[in-house]
Amino acid sequence: MALRSRILGCGSYLPENVVTNDDLAEKVETSDDWIQARTGIKQRHIAEEGELTSDLARKAALKAIEHAGIDVQDIDLIILGTTTPDNTFPSTATKVQAQLGLTHGFAMDVQAVCSGFMYALATADNFLKAGQGKTALVIGAETFTRLLDWEDRTTCVLFGDGAGAVILRAEEASDDSAGILSTHLHSDGRHQGILMVDGGPSLTQTTGHVRMAGKEVFRHAVVNLAEVVREALAANDLSADDVDWIVPHQANKRILDGTAKKLKVNPEKVVITVDQHANTSAASIPLALDAAVRDGRIKRGDVLILEAMGGGLTWGSALVRW
Repeated sequence: MALRSRILGCGSYLPENVVTNDDLAEKVETSDDWIQARTGIKQRHIAEEGELTSDLARKAALKAIEHAGIDVQDIDLIILGTTTPDNTFPSTATKVQAQLGLTHGFAMDVQAVCSGFMYALATADNFLKAGQGKTALVIGAETFTRLLDWEDRTTCVLFGDGAGAVILRAEEASDDSAGILSTHLHSDGRHQGILMVDGGPSLTQTTGHVRMAGKEVFRHAVVNLAEVVREALAANDLSADDVDWIVPHQANKRILDGTAKKLKVNPEKVVITVDQHANTSAASIPLALDAAVRDGRIKRGDVLILEAMGGGLTWGSALVRW
């Protein structure tokens, strides 16, 4: 019987510091009406000075471990999606491994920007199905606001900080068993210039700031996300009507609405947290997933589509039976 990665539990963490649109309007030329009309964002959480990506990741991981009801020593591998690691090296995943008291197995970071959690989830799923571990901790964590140019009102209003995590366990599965049914990843480096950070260790020896061609990103996002959702449905011989919930990357409410319209999906099936969290890059999907699981919307047996697009360009999806 084939192995399938079942999601045993999830968890999330948001920094305590909440910054509203009105707060931002005191620092940059913008307004609550302008931000909400274009993005749907009302507020975001911003990490305090000295609060690191590894801190957010660890706190989300501990909540996922508790929710899954496992012992931390059961974890065989940690895959962390992030664009804002604590250090250039070592990986932030190994820092989380040490903080959790783990000395066995392996840990590594995955960098695919806003698609980071999808890439991390697919990587862990494939490791488990290959028999290279039984239990995985998958995290998306970002202190993305540290990449922002606070004088660029077109980007600084869009992002926030946070972390989310899931616990996967490899189990023998039949066709109707819970778990990750399939994952689908893509990239196209020709378009890297429309969403990027203008720095890095090799390029400038500095971190740099986020630069984005918003209209171009929007156009690619709606097309690519709709296509990668259709790909996941076709791979499992399902239609959009069979999906109970879409849990998308929370980039912009207009992108979420545009993708749902292109797929002809009821907007009420789309989990939306961008209004409260803003765009938290690799953290946004597990943050939204955890919110919908804990408030009771997502129930065991539900069919979910997870999907994201990020700089690179990268994009991906996963079909999951909860």
